[in-house]
Amino acid sequence: MAKTWRICVIGSTGRGNYGHALDTAWLDIPATRVVAVADDNKSGAASAARRLKTDRSYTDWREMLDREKPEIVAICPRWVDRHAEMAIEAASRGIHVYMEKPFCRNLEEADAIVAACREGKARLAVAHPTRYSPRLETVRQLIADGAIGEVLEWRARGKEDRRGGSEDLWVLGTHVLDMIHALAGQPENCYATVTVDGRPVSRIDVVEGNEGLGPLAGDAIQATYQMPQGAQAIFSSVRNQQGKPSRYGLRIFGSAGVLEIREAAMAPVRILQDPSWSPGLSGSNWQTVTTGGIGQPEPLTGKEHSARHHAAILDLLDAIENDRRPKGDELAARDVTEMIMAVFESARTETVVPLPLKNRQHPLTQLAER
Repeated sequence: MAKTWRICVIGSTGRGNYGHALDTAWLDIPATRVVAVADDNKSGAASAARRLKTDRSYTDWREMLDREKPEIVAICPRWVDRHAEMAIEAASRGIHVYMEKPFCRNLEEADAIVAACREGKARLAVAHPTRYSPRLETVRQLIADGAIGEVLEWRARGKEDRRGGSEDLWVLGTHVLDMIHALAGQPENCYATVTVDGRPVSRIDVVEGNEGLGPLAGDAIQATYQMPQGAQAIFSSVRNQQGKPSRYGLRIFGSAGVLEIREAAMAPVRILQDPSWSPGLSGSNWQTVTTGGIGQPEPLTGKEHSARHHAAILDLLDAIENDRRPKGDELAARDVTEMIMAVFESARTETVVPLPLKNRQHPLTQLAER
């Protein structure tokens, strides 16, 4: 008989809830069964238990892990302040982890999670849906085949709504930076400016961020990363710029055209094969890209490809069974966290900072202590 994986779910009603439906995603995976849920809000725990079709609920997630001994735990809250604590505790027990983004609050926490996974021989995957999209491999192949010529620039933006700047870097930037990392690897260095009302941030600008993000500062960010193959990657975000505009995502500029990727499980992808990068200037237009190719209908139509967490969960299960790393594992998540921390470290030191960072402390905490 096929194995059924025992899943425990951790949520926190009112403090990040269950993220982007990381709790109910398991109900669509036949090989998994949610055996229990923990929520420090008693009524929230009861409600989640009904939703997840289990009669076991807890207000203490550690007690749940002790009693239920799951094989996998879903760390669901959007709030980040307890991500590291929960992931370390689970991994140290040998429990595999699927968790909401952002990964954690700083590099010290990221290093500790990586160590716990190594010591507990636990697999961990982060909910960056585009990382698992089958269209990402199509984009990778188009780049290798020269569909846009030589890659000259990776350009990413956040949603630039009320969270624009440093909060946008954490909450949405983690997605687009993960796209860059998946396609181009870890940057070699970073130079960034972080400003408030047009002036460089100082210690008086450091505040406690929303959703347990830790210290934040800056309503505008301009970051440039030197990538291993020579091109530069750029992330920008400015607060209150129309709010959730369609430019949120990643554009890859090449000598012969542009590729555009949006964040989703079946990531929307378009290509403009025009060296002028201007639709219509030379008679070219944007074309959709699917796993079938440029301008082709999408052959992969099942829920395992389109549901937000389905592909990621299936990849995690396969990684556990075949003793390999998940596509979006703790090492990739730490690299993305490092890309975020590099922005603040460059702003703090007013220099180009090489990656990996020697400084593992939070740069904004150090800035606030000046």
